[in-house]
This record gives sequence, C-alpha cells and structure tokens, in this order.
Amino acid sequence: MSAASAWAAETPTSGEAGERADVRALARQTSVVVVAHNAGHSLRECIASILLTQAEVEVVVVDNASSDGAVAQVKDEFPAVRVVRNKWNGGFGRGSNLGATAAQGAYLVFLNPDAIVTGSWLEALVCPLAADTSIGLVTPKVLLRAKPERINVAGLDVHLSGISLCRGLEAPRTAFDDAREVAAISGVTVAVRREVFEAIGGFDEDFFLYVEDVDISLRAWLAGYRCVYVPSAVVLHDYVLKVDTCKTFYVERGRYLMLLKAFSRHTLLRLVPSLLLAEAITWGWLLWRNPSAIVQKLRAYRWVLAHRAQIAEKRRQVQARRRHPDAVFLARCQWDLGFEQLAGPRMARAAGAVFGPLLWGASRFVTSARAKEEKRTRWHLALHQRLGGEGMGK
Repeated sequence: MSAASAWAAETPTSGEAGERADVRALARQTSVVVVAHNAGHSLRECIASILLTQAEVEVVVVDNASSDGAVAQVKDEFPAVRVVRNKWNGGFGRGSNLGATAAQGAYLVFLNPDAIVTGSWLEALVCPLAADTSIGLVTPKVLLRAKPERINVAGLDVHLSGISLCRGLEAPRTAFDDAREVAAISGVTVAVRREVFEAIGGFDEDFFLYVEDVDISLRAWLAGYRCVYVPSAVVLHDYVLKVDTCKTFYVERGRYLMLLKAFSRHTLLRLVPSLLLAEAITWGWLLWRNPSAIVQKLRAYRWVLAHRAQIAEKRRQVQARRRHPDAVFLARCQWDLGFEQLAGPRMARAAGAVFGPLLWGASRFVTSARAKEEKRTRWHLALHQRLGGEGMGK
C-alpha cells in the first residue's frame, strides 16, 4: 500500500467526520460526575479512562472529605478536572447532587470511582437521551473488572418488595446484548438529562449508600420517564458481592424509605404478603450468613419509626411529581427472587423450592390489582380524549 493509500485508509470520510463532530458536540454538552471518598488509585484510573475515551467531556470530582490524597493527585495530573470539596462525607446521594449543581452539562453521567469506561461508552449512553425525550435514565453493560469476560450488571432486577439484584451477574459478556427497558438502572453508571434529574428531585440524600439507584429509577417511572439499558456502552467495575454489617442497615433502611414514599396506600396494602415474605427471607438469610447484622436490621426499623414526619414530607413530594400509576413500575418488577446470587446452587434450589410458590402466590395480590389499575387508567385516558375531542368540536 502506498503512503497516500495508507493515509486515505486512516482518514475518516466526510460522513464519519460528521459523526465524530456530532459526538464531540454531544460530549461538550455532557458532564461526568464522580463522587470519591478515599478511592485510592482507582480514582486516577477512572478519570484517565474518561479523558482517554472522550477528552472534551467535563469531569467533576466530588471529594467527600477524603484523607488519602487521591483527589489532589488527580487534580495535579488532570488540571481540567473540576473538584468540588465536601467538608464532610455526606454519602453518594449528597455528593452526586453537589456535583450536578457544579456541573455545566445539559446531560449528566454519574460514574463510580472504581469503574473504568471503554470505547464509545459516552456516545452510547447519551445519544438515547438526546434522541428520545421519553427516556429518563440510561445504564450500560457493566463487566466485572477482575473477569471482563463476565457481566457484573445489565440493569437491575427488582422484586415487588424492593429488593434488587444484579441482572445478568456472572453471565458471559456476550449475553444481554439487546437494548431494552429495565426496572432500574445500576448506580455504577447512569446518564440522565439535567432537566429530568431536576424534575424528579435528584438523588435522595437520605440514601447514604445503596438503593439510591432503585429509588431514582422508581421516581423516574412514576414521573413519566423510562429507564433503559444500553449494552453498546461498556464499563468495567471492581465488584464483589457481599453484605457486611453496615451494608445491612443502609440497604434495608433505603428499601423501606423508597417503598413508603413512592407507592400508593392501596399498592402498599396489596404488597403486604410479598413484603412479609421478603422479611422472612431476609431475616433467615442474615441468621444464616451474618447473625451480627441482625442488629442493623432492627436499627433500620427504628430509623423508619423515628423519621415518620420526614418520610411523610418526602412522600408528598414524590406524589406531587407523579404522572403514572404504580402499575407502570410494578409491571417491570419480578415476583421471584434470584436466590442463586445469595447462596450456593444447592441452597438456592432449596430456597426456590420452598419460597418460590409462596412468592408467586403473594404476587397475585399485586398483579390482579395492577390489571384493574391499568384498565382504569385506559378508561380515564379514553374519557379524557373524548372530552377533549368534543371540546375542540365546539
């Protein structure tokens, strides 16, 4: 091949150049927010991967009162990175909201500091938001960093009780390769239009850690926006499934808070059988795997009781933003639980055999009510359209 031919092969066509220009323009409208608390060397690798794949994007690092010097090192190496310093560690929710306020982009991407982005991840995540205003949140295919041939999470599966599990955990990376709606996005990486983020109230800062991704997804669905999984955006994540003592408190408190502020009283009543089964299962799992965490589950109960007024106010705010019935979210939830993620094969099969029929039976209380709610919604919509048409005829 001649030098001229080689140059031509490496030079983009006018169409390719136009597409790259569009991507750069989209990147300039996007801000990536990374919340860090003593993230160590992972933070440097995270930021480097962002700027390597898309140098024109704005990067905002929120320093949640770190003491390891990692944020200062990133700022020295990457001067373009904006740093927002928090005097105290307010958790992921507060840190993300601070970063969003400081960011200038019309599109916001929230990325964990222990994640690494690859290839055209930004384009794949943000383009759906630019193309379809009904989409509120977009999440990528996340691979296990230690085993990149395996999936970490492809959106979240959510049980009717609010318990969430990684969709596709340990599946081959070639699996889950179709873009689709999911019940909830993964907090490892999520993209959102700023106007949607502000309309649904941002992250709830009472979610210090965990469940904030399911909570913001649920609120997005109720506000009239869809949550979408895009496998063409690929991220690597340093992940190990474990439930330590402190995590039990944050997960259970977050789940109770989410349910109480989001669902209607009628839905909560219908969910009672599923919720009671979920309580029995979580109590049993803790007694088996981590008895010392039981005190943290009791602590979650106490927190909910002590913050009744605060929860009631949050509930009023969520209901004021509601545009869709609970059925829109519940239709995307699962009646069963992924026991295989919580135990070995033998124990998972035993748990499925015992609890599977009970969980299915409990779900019937919800699905029958959901069908009636959807029928009422269609009836009200038809009536509204009919009256609107008559009004226009006048």
